[in-house]
Amino acid sequence: MKHKILLVEDDTAISDMVKGQFTKEGFEVVPAFDGEQALEKFSRDTFDLILLDLMLPKLDGMEFLKIIREKSMIPVLIMSAKDGDLDKALGLGFGADDYIAKPFSMIELTARVKAAIRRATHYSRTEQEHQQKVLTAGDLTLDLDNFSLHKNGTEIKLTSKEFHILKLFISHPSRVYTKAQIYSLVWEDEYYGDENVINVHMRRLREKIEDDPSSPNYIKTLWGIGYKLGEF
Repeated sequence: MKHKILLVEDDTAISDMVKGQFTKEGFEVVPAFDGEQALEKFSRDTFDLILLDLMLPKLDGMEFLKIIREKSMIPVLIMSAKDGDLDKALGLGFGADDYIAKPFSMIELTARVKAAIRRATHYSRTEQEHQQKVLTAGDLTLDLDNFSLHKNGTEIKLTSKEFHILKLFISHPSRVYTKAQIYSLVWEDEYYGDENVINVHMRRLREKIEDDPSSPNYIKTLWGIGYKLGEF
């Protein structure tokens, strides 16, 4: 069965290039050229991944992402050349899974798309096969069946990446992870050395779970090495 991609890009030359590449790779690609059109197509069809430009007419990419995240955890890969978009899109917690800057290599884009779909398929199958499991750390309770997090009984909304980063640390409380290891295990892809992706996800996760994000207790930084779960 072909995987279906919603390609949201207002530059027709880039859209045609990306569509041609992924069609050759065996994907079904549905293009949309503005945010409203993309939202309409997303609401009446089923997709495996969204490739999203942020600078869109009618409805910008971040607002589109915010809307679909209210109803779906579909993998979203942002393509954009605008400075600061990574920090805005991920730091504001809108839920992007990955980011690639323009101009990009089609080889890298293809690899990232395949990895994102592979991860989503793997996690979906794994969670369906396992019985309910709950992990705890201090006041945090992570429900692996429902993909939910509670702190002192209050639910905290996490993006897919934030959930799996936290799961990684709570599952292995004594282990120290480098940024490259976190990327490899959570993104299941080769680490390209873009530390900002990890930094933004980690900062946003700390803002949600820590009493004082500037002095974190749940996820400790070991300077020059990486991160580990705090002791409770």
